[in-house]
Amino acid sequence: MQKDHSTEQKIKDAARLVFLQKGYAGARMEEIAAHAGITKAMLHYYFRSKEKLFEVIFDEVFRSAIPRISTVLTSDLDTIGKIEAFVDAYIGILMENPHVPIFILHELNSNPERFVQKIKEKHGFPDISVIFGEIMNSMMEGKIRAYHPFHLLMNVLGMCIFPFAARPMLKAVGGMDEAGWAAIMADRAAEVKRFIRAALVI
Repeated sequence: MQKDHSTEQKIKDAARLVFLQKGYAGARMEEIAAHAGITKAMLHYYFRSKEKLFEVIFDEVFRSAIPRISTVLTSDLDTIGKIEAFVDAYIGILMENPHVPIFILHELNSNPERFVQKIKEKHGFPDISVIFGEIMNSMMEGKIRAYHPFHLLMNVLGMCIFPFAARPMLKAVGGMDEAGWAAIMADRAAEVKRFIRAALVI
């Protein structure tokens, strides 16, 4: 029996949804098959195991994201420009993949060593040493206020990631429907960059 590309894509779309929402441990092949509109036997024909299917989805999620971040970090922009470009790229990635923060939290809580090792082996981590050096130089030259670069990194990541990770709670607290939430998030990158400039620029 020849594998059909459209069926394979339906399976990957369904698996992406289930894995990103529930993580590896919480995902069930029966649920993925149901979302794809196929039998469990057909699912196993295309992907022999949950592990194999997870590998495919994991790679697709990170294959485009990490190079986009690395490109920003190695660009010729100045320190503030580079941080702002990072915010644009990172929030852009999360807007395209809004379930990724929950997926990462699932995996870090259930099997952190496995998750971190998998990223290292498959994609590697972006090299932050260059941007850290540039931040330190900008501080010593009096261009930006003094912050430990790693605290700055965590602050920026937190401002980018938290709205996606805490979306249901934030919508409830703000009394927002989907339209209201979308309007707020459309301005998120600009607001984060404005906050960073106010915090850093002397």
